[in-house]
Amino acid sequence: MGEAWAGSLINQHVTELCDVIGPRWGGSEEDHRAADYIRSQMNAANLDRAEIEPFQIDTWNHGEVEIRLVDSGREIASMPFLRCKPTDVTAALVDTGHASAHEVESLGDSLRGNVALAIIAPEPFTTPEPFTARIVRLAQAGAACVIAVEPKTGGRMEYSNSDEWLTVGPQKDAIAVIKTSSEDGAYLSRVAGTSPAIKVQVESTYFDSTAYNTVAEITGESHPERHLILAGHHDTVLGAPGGNDNASGTIGVMETARVLSKLKDELGVRPGMSIRFATWSGEEQHLQGARAYVRDHYSEEASNREDKPLLNINLDELSTGHMKGIVLTFPHLRSFMQNQLDTMNDGLKCHVLAHMDAHSDHFPFVEEAIDASITWRWRFWGRHETANFHHEPGDAANKLNARELKEYVGQLSRLLLRLSHTAPEDWPANPLTKADVRNIIEGDAGHHHPAFHS
Repeated sequence: MGEAWAGSLINQHVTELCDVIGPRWGGSEEDHRAADYIRSQMNAANLDRAEIEPFQIDTWNHGEVEIRLVDSGREIASMPFLRCKPTDVTAALVDTGHASAHEVESLGDSLRGNVALAIIAPEPFTTPEPFTARIVRLAQAGAACVIAVEPKTGGRMEYSNSDEWLTVGPQKDAIAVIKTSSEDGAYLSRVAGTSPAIKVQVESTYFDSTAYNTVAEITGESHPERHLILAGHHDTVLGAPGGNDNASGTIGVMETARVLSKLKDELGVRPGMSIRFATWSGEEQHLQGARAYVRDHYSEEASNREDKPLLNINLDELSTGHMKGIVLTFPHLRSFMQNQLDTMNDGLKCHVLAHMDAHSDHFPFVEEAIDASITWRWRFWGRHETANFHHEPGDAANKLNARELKEYVGQLSRLLLRLSHTAPEDWPANPLTKADVRNIIEGDAGHHHPAFHS
């Protein structure tokens, strides 16, 4: 714990990642620079190995984006949803409210061929639905495209996703969804009753590029052939420096690796099993980096297939709240993990997700029936009021909470060391197959994740 605080390089890392390199969209030159920096720092920390693993990424970018009322010429704030297909529509504007079932049904055929205006937040006092499901409803009703109203106020807008990550993945042929600000959305709602003509245009393109994962390791002393993984993504959305999302998780990985390597070098204390430290690219584009790593190392198709890790711990948006514990995807490790946390005497708790969560890089491990977890933070309880930044330019270096991140590093170092010294045969076996997991995923797809209630 002392090394996590006294030897901290957090300020150096956040300056380099957020201020010097800046936005790190997967497949960009900045993505490559970030991976180079992370590898150099892992080498400087004297890990047993530190490498970059390039992979091919199906990436995307956009040019001009426009929402404009035709008669008045008024320009409306606009931002495409991530990976939005190119579109050029001029049609009538139809206000669908929250795009709940009863609202869309009441509109009859008036949506067909026209532009739907929809509030992203679920309708109050109704069974919550994810916005992705409501987008599908609007597409099925014949809308030409969707203008989505940003929940944040003050003119802020953040990049969002329009598809269900649990089962669908990239939707290049799906309906185009373009965001507008809360204020302009309210204005459009006021004028929508006159069915004004509105122009919506997005210039965008899909293309292949090379993106870069980083992987480092401390070799275990008693069971070097088995391993644990601590990981987080280093990429950001377009235009976002990513202080919270996800320089915080990236630096959490780097600093935990540094602390455990220092323990090895100065006190001769090695982990029992090997511990890998990875940072992924392409998280913001359907988890492509973590998915490439899982495919290349653990899938049945992998040419150099390895033993699967006993546990993946994923770090994402750590500056939204202090560490409260570990949240597992599968329940069989709950008692085992709680016993480990109890030895730390920090009051940390272990819980299990009631709904599959595909919104971060633990999920590709889950799909292979590998035990994976996230840290228990903002999605469940105790989010900082000042921490509501992740997919926008305001998610800058000052959004990273250095004091809490030092605590994360110390606690994660202690937890990983304890876990690594539990012999593999003493871990509860995972009873689930890939087919079992697929059935769970399909059952949860399209339903509102309880962690995202607002």
